[in-house]
Amino acid sequence: MSNIVIRRGTESDISAALGLVKELAAYEKAPDEVEVSVEEMKNWGFGKNKVFDFFVAEENGIIIGIALYYYKYSTWKGKCMFLEDIIVTESQRGKGIGKLLFDEIVKVAKTEKVRRLEWQVLEWNEPAINFYKKYNSVLDDEWINCKLTNHHLEKM
Repeated sequence: MSNIVIRRGTESDISAALGLVKELAAYEKAPDEVEVSVEEMKNWGFGKNKVFDFFVAEENGIIIGIALYYYKYSTWKGKCMFLEDIIVTESQRGKGIGKLLFDEIVKVAKTEKVRRLEWQVLEWNEPAINFYKKYNSVLDDEWINCKLTNHHLEKM
């Protein structure tokens, strides 16, 4: 692990980040659900109306993991942070890279004084659930996730 570097993601890292996103989608049995392009991610991560930030885990110049997050607002709590994904390439899982990325996210949350750090985990993803339990995370079974996809919105 001494060769692992955690650093802020740059625009030139977007292609590798999207590759990891697609790998995660395949792992989550939804490979056809990724609609975002490299250009869109560059715009949304580095353009005028930036909406996300991310960290990369790099080993010998190769990106092997990312942690992507953004800010949100709670009417009850105020400024919050949402961890969209921690992704470590399959061959590198179980080596503590996810912990390094998560710890970096926690540092940002503390520095930014957010009142809540949130994320989601699929109910069948036991490795991820066990990872988050190590942090004494609250696994909330009270709230139901809701969404309207682009497809739904266009029909409204």
